[in-house]
Amino acid sequence: WACWKTYLNRPATDGIRCNAMGILGASLRDSRPEEALPVLEAGLALGRRFWSHDERSILVAQSSLANCLAHLERHDEALVLKRVIYARFVAIHGVSHEVTITSGNNIASSLVMLDLWDEATPFLRDLLPEARRSLGPDHSVTLRIRRSLADTLHFRPGSTREDMLDAETIMQDV
Repeated sequence: WACWKTYLNRPATDGIRCNAMGILGASLRDSRPEEALPVLEAGLALGRRFWSHDERSILVAQSSLANCLAHLERHDEALVLKRVIYARFVAIHGVSHEVTITSGNNIASSLVMLDLWDEATPFLRDLLPEARRSLGPDHSVTLRIRRSLADTLHFRPGSTREDMLDAETIMQDV
């Protein structure tokens, strides 16, 4: 809060003030998400109002807000926002960019939290080859996607024996 209070008297359009708000929201997000949520919402609103041309900053603010919503177990709202973010990253960077692939894995995480197994599994299966091709098989993002796919196959209700074997193979390789 001290960082925020230092810059509070600056104009709403001041970049340093908005950065301070973003830092405050991010620092509260994991430990005190209830307090972080209004800060992150205000930061996003300011960004949209005064820096709508800076799409990268808007996407960062949206990502922080989506993560906060997930911490608050508001996964349905987080998923909606994560889909918007992913669509923008695809439009800006294409499907092969690391930030796009990471954003896709974030969607899969929300799908699993909402028990949307039938959507999560094929989504991860589509995402994985792109991650391998673009980032390489041993990249940390690729490994996280493989782990997510293995978990999805293993924990999904109604998993078949083939799904379990697939999950085991993936985890042995990871």
